[in-house]
Amino acid sequence: MNDQPIDGRLVSLSRAEIEDLLAAAAARGARQALKDIGLDNGEAREDIRELRSLLGALRLARRTAWQTTVRVLTTVFLAALLALAGIKLKLLG
Repeated sequence: MNDQPIDGRLVSLSRAEIEDLLAAAAARGARQALKDIGLDNGEAREDIRELRSLLGALRLARRTAWQTTVRVLTTVFLAALLALAGIKLKLLG
């Protein structure tokens, strides 16, 4: 560290004062970060809740799309098997 005097005096802080200073700086930095991304107003909590809800809906839609795709492919495969079995048994022509 630099032990050079400031205005002719060394600055000396207790551990508690340093922790308070760090906590204040962290809080100020967090407020600035929220402000930088536009979440510094009173509606930020609701905005985050809505974003989480949208992400949940997107995940559900993606899962449903995969399930539907698998069901359609399974149905097509089974229908083809039945058609082939019908042809083989001369039920369909």
